[in-house]
Amino acid sequence: MKNELIETAKKRGIALPDMPEVAFNPTPAEYEATAAKVGVTSEKNEDIRSLKQMIIYGVKGAAAYTEHALNLGYEEEAIYAMLENALAEVSRRDIDADELVTLTLGVGECGVKAMALLDKANTSTYGHPEITKVKTGVGRRPGILVSGHDLKDLEKLLEQSKAADVDIYTHSEMLPAHYYPAFKKHPHFVGNYGNAWWKQKEEFETFNGPILFTTNCIVPPAANASYKDRIYTTGSAGLSGAVHIPDRRDGKPKDFSTLIKHAKKCAPPVEIEHGEIVGGFAHNQVLALADKVVDAVKSGAIKKFVVMAGCDGRMRSRSYYTEFATTLPKDTVILTAGCAKYRYNKLPLGDIGGIPRVLDAGQCNDSYSLVLIALALQKAFGLTSINDLPIVYNIAWYEQKAVIVLLALLSLGVKNIHLGPTLPAFLSPQVTNVLVEKFGIGGISTVEEDIKTWI
Repeated sequence: MKNELIETAKKRGIALPDMPEVAFNPTPAEYEATAAKVGVTSEKNEDIRSLKQMIIYGVKGAAAYTEHALNLGYEEEAIYAMLENALAEVSRRDIDADELVTLTLGVGECGVKAMALLDKANTSTYGHPEITKVKTGVGRRPGILVSGHDLKDLEKLLEQSKAADVDIYTHSEMLPAHYYPAFKKHPHFVGNYGNAWWKQKEEFETFNGPILFTTNCIVPPAANASYKDRIYTTGSAGLSGAVHIPDRRDGKPKDFSTLIKHAKKCAPPVEIEHGEIVGGFAHNQVLALADKVVDAVKSGAIKKFVVMAGCDGRMRSRSYYTEFATTLPKDTVILTAGCAKYRYNKLPLGDIGGIPRVLDAGQCNDSYSLVLIALALQKAFGLTSINDLPIVYNIAWYEQKAVIVLLALLSLGVKNIHLGPTLPAFLSPQVTNVLVEKFGIGGISTVEEDIKTWI
């Protein structure tokens, strides 16, 4: 594999740096030995290493959002320049902590631009999300389950399967596709199946049809899993043994015919739940309800907004977020985005004067919508700072997209954000202290204590 990469680089005229010999499947000892010589992990100063890691994770998150926008034909040179600059700067051996803190906020600003660009791409292409009831039951026809974040892939799959006598379902982060008007024209786009990514091993068994991963969050199936030959990947997603749908070429769409043909031979999904999920509360929709929301705050019907965006995961400690949502006072409204919502978006939490107590803005990148909502509320109440709003930030983090959302909030001056269920392991004690002292970053404790302190 290494020789193939070197030969490919030579053919393309790419100069490769001298690299230490590394086994393709290194042992833990070999991995540690190599990490000590190359990359950010070779940095001896733990604070510099910590800041560089945070920047790199943020860059990865911003790059992911930028790619989704590019897939829809939207790009911005300033974003590319900011990403390139960040990667160049973290490669410097002489960069100090103060410069890296400044760069970190610069990456956050890049994240804001990337999410704004993707919001523009999505809404210009598919319309503004609107309040939508999404079915969680199943139909009688074979189905295709679509996971990940890439709306362009879903669009083309829907178009190519409209006469195939199969139904299309969303899974995990693809749920918010139902909120866009353009997708509602497809009668075979029938609902959402399952929950967050980490439950896929049991839920894919019962779905019976093929599963398409358009981006991340694949859990490798067990050797005896019945669905392992039903997994298809495309774009940046990949899994050994799975069929990969090639990228778009020469302006032509991806070809999903093999996947659709496979689906037609499968049994319909087994129903694992029955009901509806309400979502579609992105910034355009919430701002249309702004007068109603402001009146509810002024009357005291709504006392607090709690931003509970971010990621979900299998750790038992994440049950905290379900308990937190159910324990919140009835005069609080949850603003959410990302797969963290699966911890509470199906609970009967009710409404406040017709305003649902859980307002789902969409995918993790739609955290940008939550920022716009907060800024609109700040203006409506005539406040000088976004931090004067009755908003609590209780964010569940897991990977690089959550990191860029955090950095974006910090770049906008948002303070007193709480991260859980644990703080990122790449944060050194000193970097953690800086985040605490300068930005008010904090962790979580118990549900009872946090509600008592924050609410």
